[in-house]
Amino acid sequence: MHNVFKALEDQGIAPVVSINNYEKAKPLAKAFLDGGITSIEIVLRTDDALKAISLVKETYPHMTVSAGTCITQKNVDDAKAAGADYVVSPGYNQEIVDYCQKIGVEIIPGCITASELDRGISSGIRYFKFFPAEQHGGFNTIKALCGPYKNIRFMPTGGLDFNNIGAYLSNPEILACGGSYMAKSHLIENEEWRIITDNCRKAMDISLGFSLAHVGINNEDEEAALNVCRTIADIFRLPIKNGHSSAFCGTDVECMKKMFYGRNGHIGFKTRSVERSKAYFESKGLTIIEESYKTDKNGLGAFFYLQNEVGGFALHVLKV
Repeated sequence: MHNVFKALEDQGIAPVVSINNYEKAKPLAKAFLDGGITSIEIVLRTDDALKAISLVKETYPHMTVSAGTCITQKNVDDAKAAGADYVVSPGYNQEIVDYCQKIGVEIIPGCITASELDRGISSGIRYFKFFPAEQHGGFNTIKALCGPYKNIRFMPTGGLDFNNIGAYLSNPEILACGGSYMAKSHLIENEEWRIITDNCRKAMDISLGFSLAHVGINNEDEEAALNVCRTIADIFRLPIKNGHSSAFCGTDVECMKKMFYGRNGHIGFKTRSVERSKAYFESKGLTIIEESYKTDKNGLGAFFYLQNEVGGFALHVLKV
């Protein structure tokens, strides 16, 4: 994966903003960072857009900054000179793609048809913008396009908000969800930085999608595990599902047939993306038990355990 797209994959969120006054770019970027988001797309639709890109990169060089609405070669040149890490175009223009590749600028071009994908893939493009997403069938269309075309990912924008990004972000075909839903123009104009930060946190909460999955109880052996499982099942009138390494009481209590991670057992948390969760925990300085990281038949993250224990319980993260 190209490094400039790593922030998008790690977070799943791609804010798109329009800035009329470049001086607002610095506090806006800080509001994003305070909310846990390290990328920003500034569209080239205003006179101050390029100055805003330069200011953000100068102030926060670790932040990934892209230039949106790049539809001419001059747009690309200006974006590169301003310090943009990559550019985004609303549609697919082969000349722009060729020019970006010629001068070494990464691009996410817009694609909504199979013919456009054919041209993009032939040019070595893997990441595509899907715009306007909701007006063109949303994720159902993206899923259909990914049927014949493998190893590509989309950044949908257009019509996305807090109510529907979760449905997109539950799927591996999505690189990130773009849009202005975190920092609409009136919030920027009125300098509502706290609201923008809160919106960023909300977006990240949706992207990670953490919720309780189950509780695991460690036992010395299979007999002990089944005894615990039968006791809980009898009290709460739950069905028992006996597996190879554990037995479940209903869907919420797992009785391990051996001593496993955690002194007492583990607490399992569901997530929309194991890969995003891993990146999030590592950014917070938490350690993943590397040998616990498992993938599914498609090579996507299935689950892992954190090194950290809470109250004698290991923390287990799994894709559900």
